[in-house]
Amino acid sequence: MKLKNLILISIFAALTAVGAFIKIPTPICPITLQILFTTLAGVVLGGKNGAASVGIYVLLGLAGVPIFTGGGGFHYVLQPTFGFLLGFIIGAYVTGIICHSGKPTLKRLIIGCLTGMLPIFLLGTVYNCVITCLYMNSEANAITVVYHCLMPFPGDVVLCIFTAILGKRLMPVLERMNVNEHTEACR
Repeated sequence: MKLKNLILISIFAALTAVGAFIKIPTPICPITLQILFTTLAGVVLGGKNGAASVGIYVLLGLAGVPIFTGGGGFHYVLQPTFGFLLGFIIGAYVTGIICHSGKPTLKRLIIGCLTGMLPIFLLGTVYNCVITCLYMNSEANAITVVYHCLMPFPGDVVLCIFTAILGKRLMPVLERMNVNEHTEACR
């Protein structure tokens, strides 16, 4: 793996951590900019490296570095929002695979970003319902939890379109740096 790729993976892991602290608090699931950076990691780095950057972020948080929206540590797996973190890894991978499966047109990048968002919300919402309703025995019913988990969805669709446009502009720059090679190794 090239040093430039390792640096970019590290940068996107750090950006994801920053995105966790740019948030709008809501009762059940805060709205953050993590989806912007995790999706952009998939667009720019490809599936494998994008997922690796988000995976490093998650592992650092589980190791105790307080980079999640609510801190850090292994106990965070019992937080209702931990499913979104797992979804970010899969989402970055899916986004990267789709975006790098052919010529990176804006249409392909938008489809990749929107498709990569689906596992984030699916895994995040299901995990949140299980932890909130079953493990925590919360008085909140599943419908309320699902509503609050999906509340940021329209805004995240806009963020995905913005991410695709930003990624389209960044990809040629990285190509000139010989960072983003369209090979199987990137996926």
